[in-house]
Amino acid sequence: MPPWQSPGPAILSDLLSRNILILLLAQAASVTGTVAIVTVGGILGRELAGDPALATFPISMLIVATAVSTVVAAWIMSRIGRPRGFALGAALGAAGAACAWGATAVQSFVLLCVGSILIGCATAFSQQYRFAATESVRVAAAPTAVAVVLTGSMAGAILGPGLVARGESWIAGAQFGGTFAAIAGCYVLAGAVLLGLRPVSSQAREKPIGAARPLRTIARGRLFVVAVVGAAMGQGVMAFMMTAAPLAMHVVDRHSLAVTAAIIQGHVLAMYAPSLVAGGLISRFGAGRIMMAGAIFLGATLLVGLSGREVLHYGVAMVALGVGWNFLYVGGTTLLARSHHPEERFRVQGLNDFTVLGCAALGSLSAGVVMQLLGWDAVLYASMPAILLAIAAILWARPDREDVVAG
Repeated sequence: MPPWQSPGPAILSDLLSRNILILLLAQAASVTGTVAIVTVGGILGRELAGDPALATFPISMLIVATAVSTVVAAWIMSRIGRPRGFALGAALGAAGAACAWGATAVQSFVLLCVGSILIGCATAFSQQYRFAATESVRVAAAPTAVAVVLTGSMAGAILGPGLVARGESWIAGAQFGGTFAAIAGCYVLAGAVLLGLRPVSSQAREKPIGAARPLRTIARGRLFVVAVVGAAMGQGVMAFMMTAAPLAMHVVDRHSLAVTAAIIQGHVLAMYAPSLVAGGLISRFGAGRIMMAGAIFLGATLLVGLSGREVLHYGVAMVALGVGWNFLYVGGTTLLARSHHPEERFRVQGLNDFTVLGCAALGSLSAGVVMQLLGWDAVLYASMPAILLAIAAILWARPDREDVVAG
């Protein structure tokens, strides 16, 4: 469905359904918390740790916890269902924000890391929102449903950095304590609305094709490979650069905290604003072509970032990074839904998210060290192999060909 055409009545009804609207609101609340702690984590971590090399460790713990928890989150939801599983994830996020709030009050680096880990676990559950969206609509509406839910992140992109900039001094004696209190409230809101989610199984919309296949069989399919590799490389590069960027801007190049927060805000908006048209573009041009466009945007990030260190350079580079991530992520999610049968979805989704977020964890863990020892330019150069690998996977799989099927 091209972005300039109106969807049909049936698809429009799907996109305005109760489930999609709940997932949209929950996505906004979840991303608000994640973006806020990513924005402030490196800065606050540097103050509490005392060692510059450990500045990004809390953010890395968040991403590592997300990666490790993805398989467990998928398993829990296969047992207790999406609504209660998602509400459990939101409760973990609220607990994590409370720990981070306590860390600012008692000046504890360890407690900040614990809070980051719990928020990471919550993020593992919220990563499944997009899969719940595909299960709640007709197959033809799946790419647009994913894109619609991801647009909720635009609100998070605005609120998250705003909470950092404005909440720093809300609570006396606890720097950023007000920020983390507000984040806890966001997770409580998300948990409350998610309990109203109506369980919908994709098996109700499609007749099962047979017994579930072994994961090793599914993982050999071209659609699965390109979906995972493309999304993983995009996520890894994004986490690598986004973790290092606040340090490069605020600590090394001495741009103000307000400017740094604004750049991160612009980056996160660029991550999710393309979702307004991504579903239509995928329906029009194919997921593979849109993923290739995403890889090209990541390449543009490197070119702009290497050309200078002023606010404009950071701003344009981080916007290009966000757009590139979006096209690879939405395209990968669309292809993943085509790579498996309905009865295989929880195992496939868990494996996909573990791989994708594992790459993000690796990128985030290495960002602080590379940034501290070699600087921002080295971060950009180190991203090149991952971008080239994504391009190679897309060219190899050629996922837009009609003869490429699951399995």
